[in-house]
Amino acid sequence: MMNRKAVALISGGLDSALAIQLVKEQGVEVTALHFTSFFSGGDPKAADSPVVLIARHLGVPVIYRPKGEDFLEIIRNPRFGHGKNLNPCVDCRIYTFIAAKRVMDEIGASFIVTGEVVGQRPMSQQRHTMRLIEKRSGCEGIVLRPLSAKLLPPTLPEQEGVVAREKLLDVSGRGRKTQLGMAEQLGLTGYSTPAGGCLLTDKIFSRRLKDILDERYELPPEELNLLTVGRHIRLRPGLKVIVGRNQTENRRLQDAASLGYFFSPVGFPGPSGLALGDLSPRDETIIGSIIRRYAKEATRGEWIEIRGPGSENCRIKVSDVALEEWIAHRMI
Repeated sequence: MMNRKAVALISGGLDSALAIQLVKEQGVEVTALHFTSFFSGGDPKAADSPVVLIARHLGVPVIYRPKGEDFLEIIRNPRFGHGKNLNPCVDCRIYTFIAAKRVMDEIGASFIVTGEVVGQRPMSQQRHTMRLIEKRSGCEGIVLRPLSAKLLPPTLPEQEGVVAREKLLDVSGRGRKTQLGMAEQLGLTGYSTPAGGCLLTDKIFSRRLKDILDERYELPPEELNLLTVGRHIRLRPGLKVIVGRNQTENRRLQDAASLGYFFSPVGFPGPSGLALGDLSPRDETIIGSIIRRYAKEATRGEWIEIRGPGSENCRIKVSDVALEEWIAHRMI
């Protein structure tokens, strides 16, 4: 016999928030579950994060679980393929359902709630794919999707009277008129936009991640955190440089200087650079010229300082070099 306790996946978006509200209105005790990873922007535990704001508004506790190193292997080799970029949406959903079922068993809940909407996403939210994901994760019959429940076969919590099917919805597709109307009625704010979320759907981020996945197996978390920073230029196998685009990015690169070789202009304003890999004198000159190339032409100087791991600072002299076409072929 099922009880009236559920684990609800919470992303920080509107759909998952409304799914929680719909089952709470029927007297279900909900514990929200949020998965953290390098590929979800921002700190979900921050006081002003969408996850925290929504959970506070709905009055539900949140459990945070990380997507660990095993998730990187899923990104490398997803059984059901990637989306348009490096997003393994079907495999990711199977992964999260397996983990959610584990949490469900830990806290003595009977079913899982998600904010999925039939037809909203091309890979993971089609009817046949939803069935596949439930089967592969061992969650057949226990995944309730309140926003689209009337369009799907009855789940066990519906069949056993834990929730009333007639009080659930029949939302489908990518339109958000119904959800936005519900949010207004509830006074719900602070949720993330549909365009936000997983960085693996971003073309540039995915290209940069694939570049380092192709380079080696182990990925330091500190280097993953730099994938959204600056311009990334692959000089050759085993060596790339990240060039800052503004003061904030220059500081980020300086904070990460221990990962490689930090380049900065001497006596003139310009970008900083962080080289990751082994350097030759020729590499130093090329990177120094790249740093100079991205400084304002009117104020460019000739000297670049290099700070390497465990070594004293040194300075090199660089001059104008025609780099535009060379950089264009190596930008990632």
